[in-house]
Amino acid sequence: MRRGSVACPFCPRRFCRTRSAAAQYLRHVRSHGIGCDSEPEEAAATNSEAGRAAAVEQVESRNESAMQPCADGSSAVTKRYECESAGKTRALNSAATRQRQAQAVERAFQCNTCQKKFTRKSHLKAHISAVHKKAKPHKCKVCGKRFSDSSSLIKHSRLHTGEKPFECNVCGKRFSQAWSLSSHSRLHTGEKPFECKVCGKRFSVSSSLTKHSRLHTGEKPFECKVCGKRFNQACSLSSHSSLHTGEKPFECKVCGKRFSDSSSLTKHSRLHTGEKPFECKVCGKRFNQASNLSSHSRLHTGEKPFECNVCGKRFSDSSSLTKHSRLHTGEKPFECNLCGKRFSDSSSLTKHSRLHTGEKPFECKVCGKRFNQAGSLSSHSRLHTGEKPFECNVCGKRFHVSSNLTKHSRVHTRKSYSSARCSAKDSVKAAI
Repeated sequence: MRRGSVACPFCPRRFCRTRSAAAQYLRHVRSHGIGCDSEPEEAAATNSEAGRAAAVEQVESRNESAMQPCADGSSAVTKRYECESAGKTRALNSAATRQRQAQAVERAFQCNTCQKKFTRKSHLKAHISAVHKKAKPHKCKVCGKRFSDSSSLIKHSRLHTGEKPFECNVCGKRFSQAWSLSSHSRLHTGEKPFECKVCGKRFSVSSSLTKHSRLHTGEKPFECKVCGKRFNQACSLSSHSSLHTGEKPFECKVCGKRFSDSSSLTKHSRLHTGEKPFECKVCGKRFNQASNLSSHSRLHTGEKPFECNVCGKRFSDSSSLTKHSRLHTGEKPFECNLCGKRFSDSSSLTKHSRLHTGEKPFECKVCGKRFNQAGSLSSHSRLHTGEKPFECNVCGKRFHVSSNLTKHSRVHTRKSYSSARCSAKDSVKAAI
């Protein structure tokens, strides 16, 4: 190899054309801002024997007009020189070429399927395996479920171990995943960053917004493979599917009753504990289900967003609209397994079923008497409290159950009817 020197295209410094000086030259050029974003692979290539040889060839082919022999033959000599306009142009073109070459080194491995490029062959292999081959190399040692990446396996493993490494700084509640903690934290801050573009309602988690949006669009992406019925939520489909299979994997530890989904068990458990975690901000009334609070809140606002397509009647909650719609269709999808009687809503079937089983899950906390319906317990409780919320519009008399008010109202109706008849008779007599 000839001995000589090569000039830096950006400053007067010069370097000898030796293998040891080639790497030094490239590092110096990068100090001017060229190739600063290069990957570590490029540096590794420069340090290899083949890489050094390529770097020397690159140095030899650059700016031949700017190369002048070293006077003393030293390893690295710095000399001042005058840079003319043509020399600058050649130097800049050479720098652009080097930058393109560096980028080629950065993304040397390309996927033949989607044309995506990677800096390492191992990254390309992982991409092909996970995206195009749908490979799931990471297997859970407990249940055998497989995952495409290790992070998903780690999250899944916490279901078996019960590990909850993410703790809320406010209430101390712990979570198995970071996003669960993030969503929970918004309960304390009141933050609701996700807004519905149709009605403006805001939500603390994006999944709630997605579910809500389907009320406007009518989208029901989850279809039952048995009967073809469609649902707007996956959990609703899961609950429905158990009607076909009869599976009820969730058991109440107090009374042994079984449920097809965990949410139903959670709601049922509150009947035993008396827990009512959902409070109305207007009147302070508490509820054991969020849906009940939502429906109750509309009594204060007067909002009735659910309209019947047949008669135009409006309702404050979707379940009431669904029940009402069956009056038009005559549909009774809920059948008693014992006597075959059919009902238009599930709550009516549940109440009816207790006639066969004799179950009375609602207990009075004062006297211990039990009832098979929540409404019966509520009416009974007024005997202890003396509350009489039902008032006659005619005479002002009050009653603790609505049925007694209905019976009482007939007294006024009969009197009005009798008075009308007497008046008619008197008119006839007067005419004669």
